[in-house]
Amino acid sequence: MAHAFYGLENVRVVILYPRGKISPLQEKLFCTLGGNIETVAIDGDFDACQALVKQAFDDEELKTALGLNSANSINISRLLAQICYYFEAVAQLPQGARNQLVISVPSGNFGDLTAGLLAKSLGLPVKRFIAATNVNDTVPRFLHDGKWAPKATQATLSNAMDVSQPNNWPRVEELFRRKIWRLTELGYAAVDDSTTQQTMRELKAKGYISEPHAAVAYRALRDQLNPGEYGLFLGTAHPAKFKESVESILGETLALPEALAERADLPLLSHHLPADFAALRKLMMTRQ
Repeated sequence: MAHAFYGLENVRVVILYPRGKISPLQEKLFCTLGGNIETVAIDGDFDACQALVKQAFDDEELKTALGLNSANSINISRLLAQICYYFEAVAQLPQGARNQLVISVPSGNFGDLTAGLLAKSLGLPVKRFIAATNVNDTVPRFLHDGKWAPKATQATLSNAMDVSQPNNWPRVEELFRRKIWRLTELGYAAVDDSTTQQTMRELKAKGYISEPHAAVAYRALRDQLNPGEYGLFLGTAHPAKFKESVESILGETLALPEALAERADLPLLSHHLPADFAALRKLMMTRQ
């Protein structure tokens, strides 16, 4: 998102991320741009960052003064764009396989899964979805016992999924209600770090170098795919984006793609703030 908006006139971007909870290369990729891209490392987890964003949108003065909008999945247009890759993936299957397709989605804030369900509501021929999480398993536990009970967020290898209160889950429930689908048809799995590492090694033996998020999705798919079904699992990024953990787990050196290599040695330009809306508001208002 930072690179998409970088250098655009009359657009200022403020990105919040949890301090110390993303990989060094992830941080370098979007925190070294400067210009109209301002990055803020927050003392907290993803849920804390998301809570600050929601507070910003509840502040009418701030919204009016800045013309505030969102480029993450709070904004439905983000999900509309994500719909496209589901249709692209299904189009690569033989016609006869499409109605037996099972898609496993690595899920944290549940935007990708919501986009997939929107695609299904538009006619995507998919048999069912699997919501694959790490140990931040609010949704799998809810689907198992019907109790919504978020726990404190835990840091994992699949850090983009370290979310305990997914913002998009109400959209998922609303889609199921409107389409008269049954939530019991949605598969689910929670995969811990040990199993994630084991699965990454398994995929390497098959000739595929996976990052942790894709491994979580693959594991859920592998364990739940039935005879006669076709499986698709989603990933989040090139494995080199998680270079440190992937190299440690798989025992091999990853070459950096050009987009990562050119930013790897640049200085970070981020601000550092507590998980406090007043501090964030002050920063945003002084930059208008």
